[in-house]
Amino acid sequence: MAFEDKEAELGLLLTKMQDEPRDRHELYYQIQQKLNEIKAFGMPLPEDLVQFERDLEAEFAADAADAGRRERIGKVIAGRGRR
Repeated sequence: MAFEDKEAELGLLLTKMQDEPRDRHELYYQIQQKLNEIKAFGMPLPEDLVQFERDLEAEFAADAADAGRRERIGKVIAGRGRR
């Protein structure tokens, strides 16, 4: 498959991400798959998409950390609020 085809598929996924932000994790997974396909064919990865992937990974890790932090805060409030 030609690089231009993969690049077009990535463009469609990014458009979906814009239009359907609730499905960002699924779209991110699909973007990762497309980037891996490009790598498997030995084609160079566009630097902006490599950085985009890194940024999304960091954002999702921060979201997970925030969720854990909120849970810990909630437990302290619930535990201390009973007194």
